[in-house]
Amino acid sequence: MIKLFRSLSVLICFAIFGIGALTISFLIFPIIKLFFRGKKQKDCFAIIIRKSWRFFTRLMEWFGIIKVHIKDIEKLKNIENKVIVSTHPSFIDIVILISLIPKSVCFAKKELMNNIFMKNIIRNICISSGLELEEMVDVTKKYLDNGYNIIIFPMGRRHKKDEYPKIKKGATVVAMNADKNIQPIKITNDYDFLQIGQSILDAGDKTINYYIEPLEEINIKDFENPDRVTMRKEITDSIANTLYCKS
Repeated sequence: MIKLFRSLSVLICFAIFGIGALTISFLIFPIIKLFFRGKKQKDCFAIIIRKSWRFFTRLMEWFGIIKVHIKDIEKLKNIENKVIVSTHPSFIDIVILISLIPKSVCFAKKELMNNIFMKNIIRNICISSGLELEEMVDVTKKYLDNGYNIIIFPMGRRHKKDEYPKIKKGATVVAMNADKNIQPIKITNDYDFLQIGQSILDAGDKTINYYIEPLEEINIKDFENPDRVTMRKEITDSIANTLYCKS
């Protein structure tokens, strides 16, 4: 009975998320576009998404589906101009992170551009993962230079609690190109939830705890090397060691 109630609660939360996404996409964003242009418009979009995703996170907490435990909330709130790399145990990790960290954008799969609920949001506050390398580094540098954070899951996919996936070089390339430091964040949970191939209805029989911890910042100048390939490898290794080998 408890599992059934929790499954229904998840469905209700995601139904509300979908309605909210449609409202933002086809009502709120168009209104903002009437009054603002350029950076101001982008800032308004980011604020709306952050607040709405914060509401969604709190809604899931209110239903008892999840509980988010944050270590050093002030540090999270003050992250600026950083490439954020994070572990990725579930589908809602990006929602939680953007709800906590101001002025943050992320990469999104190009397939989401065809999702009626999300496509207008994706086009306005996300970076398509289908961009060519040259365009990708140009777009990310512009965001970072304008005070935004870029959130990247460097393993490229969700992973289970005790899984240690291979780290890709994308986050390192973005950081090196923009000359910005890297802020690792460790997200863990005590039950595999919204995993790849896992039913959205599988929410277990008790509240799922999420633990969010900002780790020590990676200063890319510590890895300065005229050999850019070596520098890139060392920074990528540092990301892997920080995210998966820190107790």
